[in-house]
Amino acid sequence: MSQFKVVLAYSGGLDTSFCIKYLTKEKGLEVHALTVDTGGFTPEQLQAMEQRAYQLGAASCKAVDATKDFYNRCIRYLVFGNVLRNNTYPLSVSAERMFQALETANYAKLIGATAVAHGSTGAGNDQVRFDIVFQILGEGLEIITPIRDLQLSRQEEIEYLTKNGFEASWEKAKYSINQGIWGTSVGGVETLTSNQALPESAYPTQLSKNEPEIIELYFAKGELSGVNGQIFSHPVEAIQALQALAGPFAIGRDIHVGDTIIGIKGRVGFEAAAPLIMLKAHHLLEKHVLTKWQQYWKEQLANWYGMLLHEGQFLDPVMRNIETFLEDTQSNVSGKVFVKLYPYRFELQGIESEFDLMNSSFGSYGEMNRAWTGDDVKGFTKILGNQSKIHHLVNNSNGEL
Repeated sequence: MSQFKVVLAYSGGLDTSFCIKYLTKEKGLEVHALTVDTGGFTPEQLQAMEQRAYQLGAASCKAVDATKDFYNRCIRYLVFGNVLRNNTYPLSVSAERMFQALETANYAKLIGATAVAHGSTGAGNDQVRFDIVFQILGEGLEIITPIRDLQLSRQEEIEYLTKNGFEASWEKAKYSINQGIWGTSVGGVETLTSNQALPESAYPTQLSKNEPEIIELYFAKGELSGVNGQIFSHPVEAIQALQALAGPFAIGRDIHVGDTIIGIKGRVGFEAAAPLIMLKAHHLLEKHVLTKWQQYWKEQLANWYGMLLHEGQFLDPVMRNIETFLEDTQSNVSGKVFVKLYPYRFELQGIESEFDLMNSSFGSYGEMNRAWTGDDVKGFTKILGNQSKIHHLVNNSNGEL
């Protein structure tokens, strides 16, 4: 039966549950369900998903923990670049989909499958992200996409599963939730409009802390390594610790409006307490320890990095080039950042770093200068304005602006 093996990128939701039943019953395929955990599943959830997969007819079901690989190969560069798509969204789903696709393609080759499958619809970004990875790494693997090809509605999927003896409370899932270490996306009827906000109840993490709290974040060469004095063996653990502290304040909620890969506008809610705090804290530290030109060029390249990642281009070699640049800028991005947490928001208090370029021995802004004289500034400003002065003399003989 090896020629009929298909590996399904399995999330345990309605779409991929439909895929198992449809591919086994209607197509006669041997379905191997693969769940790629990027920091969003509990052991109990994984166990329930495995049980469901077998009930639906899967030949096997496996879970792979890709969280640290996801961080090492992607998240760290999003932090180095302070990447927020449209200055809002920390690319929570965009980034993790690439790693789910990579793991699925690799597993298909490992077990000798001849096809891969995913449950994406034909209306979103994920179909492109999965397809492009499968096309690049699949080495002739067939790509099967039942939901996209059949153009099924959610209700039609539910009716099919019910008709085939699988009862589940799909209707209770009013909001589509996708949780990972780099944030949780929230989709519902409100995000299909341009004017409606998500209700408080839609967000998985509810407000449970009201008293403000100051925390200390420690960065070592651009990576979060410690929280409140505790140093962790891997940044993933530090992110999880920060999320545990900040999540109960309901920090990091917003709705992202962006341009999809397929050319339409899209809107999605999210909550990402740890990612947003990390990115803003890291950015503040960089303002103190990097030169203005380092900051400028980082911003240009990081914007491209985020856009290419969002559009499924993680495997393009230019991404490795940008990563090399971003990592090289982080050698002095070490120190503490002090953050105050409030319900629904946070404030950056300041930093401490041995590499702080705001060094009082050279002078204090607007106060005292110790490294130059007034005459130095007079000569500097005369030379600085020289070219503009010549331009105006040549082109504005009457002296008007």
